[in-house]
Amino acid sequence: MNHDCCKPSNKKDIKGKGPDKFVVGIVIVTVLILGLAVFFGTRMGATTQITADAKAAMSVDSNKYDWGTIDLNGGIVSKSFSIKNTGSSELKLYDVTTSCMCTTAQLKSSETTSKKYGMHEKSTDVFEVKPGETAELIVEFDPAFHGPSGTGPITRIITMNTNDAKNPTPSFNLTANVVKN
Repeated sequence: MNHDCCKPSNKKDIKGKGPDKFVVGIVIVTVLILGLAVFFGTRMGATTQITADAKAAMSVDSNKYDWGTIDLNGGIVSKSFSIKNTGSSELKLYDVTTSCMCTTAQLKSSETTSKKYGMHEKSTDVFEVKPGETAELIVEFDPAFHGPSGTGPITRIITMNTNDAKNPTPSFNLTANVVKN
């Protein structure tokens, strides 16, 4: 009598071949996804921790500006705000961000100019203003950013954090009426 169970198998022994390629692929993809999540999570939510200082004092002449009526195709418009340190300690400005991607904000002093920051990119650096000195907050708005349908009244807000205990989160409001000529 011939039984199949008694015949030697022609199949190769898979022991010692290592992990299944599918399992290795799943592990690699999982590690990549977790790595990207950690990278972007820390980058997008990065907040610099600065201690409030009662001796640092931020002073601005105005934190509002109206560009009035601007042409959609008229090019980028800008406004500069003066920020003076009227305190006796160094004023620290950080976490600068804008309310829309069509707007950028940049800090400038006689010694340093920051890069331009936008809506989804808080500044990770700390901009320092010495006592008695003034820095500029330069805001640029691109009216054409939203395309032909981007007309009408707009409001853009620039926010930042400071070490000024009395003014820890100042904001700057800019308005305009965008028209298509």
